[in-house]
Amino acid sequence: MNKGIERAFSKGKAFIAFVTSGDPDLETTEEIVYAMDRAGCDLIELGIPFSDPTAEGPVIQNANIRALSNGVTTDKVFEMISRIRKKTDIPMVFMTYANVVYSYGIEKFCKKMAERNMSGMILPDVPYEEKEEFDSVCKAYGLDLISMIAPTSHERIQMIAKEANGFIYCVSSLGVTGVRSTITTDISSMVKLVREVTDVPVAVGFGISTPEQAYNMAKQSDGAIVGSAIIKIIEKYKKEAPTYVEAYVRDMVKALESCE
Repeated sequence: MNKGIERAFSKGKAFIAFVTSGDPDLETTEEIVYAMDRAGCDLIELGIPFSDPTAEGPVIQNANIRALSNGVTTDKVFEMISRIRKKTDIPMVFMTYANVVYSYGIEKFCKKMAERNMSGMILPDVPYEEKEEFDSVCKAYGLDLISMIAPTSHERIQMIAKEANGFIYCVSSLGVTGVRSTITTDISSMVKLVREVTDVPVAVGFGISTPEQAYNMAKQSDGAIVGSAIIKIIEKYKKEAPTYVEAYVRDMVKALESCE
């Protein structure tokens, strides 16, 4: 397991936050990273915008559109990370799509990640059967390709879990990302299936927006992932968002601390 990811889960329940790089601009994204770090966030998922983000609901899709219309490129995201690394060593992973990595060059992409102390990446459009092409290069650079499991068959969950690295992203509900008022998936059963085959930590995402939901999900797993709820704050407050995101993350972190 990458050292950064190991550290993120070593202090108890991990709070993981997602932000789209370049929404509303890269300077604000950078400030949001520092704000989330101050608030006690354990791991940050940085989205590299892509024109066709298949796993995303409208909130994150629109964030992608805003970032791309600002001229955000993969190189500019790497430049931002170089600046971030001068101020914080908070564990960070990329959340992006196969085409972004592929068109950049898998080897070149992973090398730049490792040079900037990134911990790994999540590629939601790469199924288990096609991950080797990315996974082998990630491993060579000490990075984790993070696997996602959805509420599908027991056999498939365990097949993916057996080979998982870093942490397992447990998708709480079928469909796309977004804020949900209730989460009905039996998370504890999914985690139990994972636990039968691996000790890799499991974090739950898709639909978590309130401290209560984060608490309930983390109680059954090793951490909670929040994306759309943070993007909504950024969409509302734009350049003023860092202050509001910091307050929100602080509340979420506090909720997770109370379930240990």
